[in-house]
Amino acid sequence: MDIASFTTSLAQAFEQTSWVERLSVLFGVSQVLLSKNNKIANYPVGIVGIVLGMAALYGAKLYAEILLNVYYLVMSLYGWWYWTANRTQAEQPITRANRRDWSIVGVIVLGGFFILYLALRSFTDSDVPLWDAWVSCTAWAGMWLLARRKLENWLLLNLSNLFAIPLLVHKELYLFALLTTFLFVIAFVGFAKWRRIMKTQTPKYA
Repeated sequence: MDIASFTTSLAQAFEQTSWVERLSVLFGVSQVLLSKNNKIANYPVGIVGIVLGMAALYGAKLYAEILLNVYYLVMSLYGWWYWTANRTQAEQPITRANRRDWSIVGVIVLGGFFILYLALRSFTDSDVPLWDAWVSCTAWAGMWLLARRKLENWLLLNLSNLFAIPLLVHKELYLFALLTTFLFVIAFVGFAKWRRIMKTQTPKYA
């Protein structure tokens, strides 16, 4: 596909989206930008985007995707609570993932992958169960690290994005492929931003 065809397909895809989908994308982009800048407002904004996205997915009868968004909603609520749970500080500090965190990431990725893959193969007509399962399970792990305010969340989220972009192009979902490309770039900026913030924190939170 040449650039002209891709641009035309992208314009057509945007014209065919509903206002609910467009708002969901808008809130999703805002959530990532707020998260990059270490703003706790990323969670309420993200929650609105998730709810709007679930409404759009329901209209498209993508019920499995709705279940994934339910997970994102729960993790967003948990993350919002976790960031503000510390009574001695307005929000939890950024830290690096330790061995226990990586063990949990491994369980989420491997367990999530096999469960999703088997479910997609057994109960859906998905033609990309392996690909779809991998993108989802790595995103789940990244969301968990984000909720725990671990620096490495950006690495897991970008691992998911790296595979999601060609998957979305393969499915001819060009608008969402473009959005995911944007998120892929922002994740690098977010990683650098969070690492700088870590250096300004007091030693007891490092």
